[in-house]
Amino acid sequence: MNPTEMVFEEWKTYAQKKVLKKRALEMSGLISNSGLKIIGITGIRRSGKSSILIMLQQELVKKGENAAYINLEDSRIKDNLSVLDDVLKWFGDTGVLMLDEITGVHDWEGWLARNHELLKGKLHLIVSSSRKKLVLPSRPLRGRMLNYEMYPLSFKEFLSFKGIKVELTVAGTGRIEQALDEYLKYGGFPEVVLTDDKTDKIQILNSYFRDIIGLDVAEMSDNSITTVELFGKYIIESPYFSASKCLNFFKGLGYKIGKESLLDLEKYSQEGYLFFFASIFSHTIKDRTQYPRKTYLGDMGFMYSISGRIDYGRLFENAVYLQLKRDLPQQYDIHYWKNTQGFEVDFVIREGLAIKEIIQVTYEVNNEKTKDREVRALAAFSRESGLGHGLIITKDFEKVEIVEGIEINYMPLWKWLLKL
Repeated sequence: MNPTEMVFEEWKTYAQKKVLKKRALEMSGLISNSGLKIIGITGIRRSGKSSILIMLQQELVKKGENAAYINLEDSRIKDNLSVLDDVLKWFGDTGVLMLDEITGVHDWEGWLARNHELLKGKLHLIVSSSRKKLVLPSRPLRGRMLNYEMYPLSFKEFLSFKGIKVELTVAGTGRIEQALDEYLKYGGFPEVVLTDDKTDKIQILNSYFRDIIGLDVAEMSDNSITTVELFGKYIIESPYFSASKCLNFFKGLGYKIGKESLLDLEKYSQEGYLFFFASIFSHTIKDRTQYPRKTYLGDMGFMYSISGRIDYGRLFENAVYLQLKRDLPQQYDIHYWKNTQGFEVDFVIREGLAIKEIIQVTYEVNNEKTKDREVRALAAFSRESGLGHGLIITKDFEKVEIVEGIEINYMPLWKWLLKL
């Protein structure tokens, strides 16, 4: 056995022995769909993509099938130009082959397209990457891939990992609310959730942030790690992103950077799942590109670990955004809406030209002025869109009321996240 094959064997053995907690992803569907398409799993680093592939190997081997997991970021094989062919020679042309972080190796697109075509029905390919370009492939792979996106743990998964049962008693609700506070503060990365010490949680989150900046965003955007890190810290502090305002921020610090470079950082930080940017709701492309985008973090924990702040308003909204990304079909779009009177709706869910849902998120509605502002914004957009209902997600307020002919449902965040 040559040294490369020894690396493959190491990963297969490692995957077979690894003990992991299950995620809310239907693995039987992944396996059955891999008979027709290449399965691509993307998502932010350390969100659990590798764990899914490892659990797939364990499940398949248990059934007596030929299956193997290989981590292609292993430094011993990553720069080998023939690594994918070497894997195939070692594994054979029949079974389920799971290749982690495939976008980092030579000719990955061409290799996947060739072998999917030549070995269709025999070799099932399930691949992953922390870069969105896996699910935005060039021509050879178009129509050949079925895509899944993974995010850090949902709140329901978080409770499962922590061993907290959902009990709708007074004490049970108290435990859930305490757990939600931890979830918002430290986020949903599996390793962070399973770590008890709070200082260790922060250190892990900071190491993740640096890894995503260095291994993904800086490399894709061809910017220095220092520049990307500064951009990242700016986004964490800013609920909206405007390239012009960001440019002024950099200039104020003495950095020479162009507007196009900042737009590239916006694009690649989203392709690396570090940040997300929601455009304003408008039927014109010009408005969607010219107006500031609302910013969301790939994991809530980055706000506290990087800035040291806890802004519950933004954390509530961020948690809702990530849950919408988990739940909504890929053809749905998420926008915000704002009119000339300054009324704003946090989330407008759109499928094509059809408005499916409108959501406000507010930490506190006990203040009548705050409540009135949120309701009037929903009513204004409802009249414009023709949608006769809206949702306001709150800290602990729960009620249904009719305002100006519009049905408004108030629901606590934890109930909405748990779909209760």
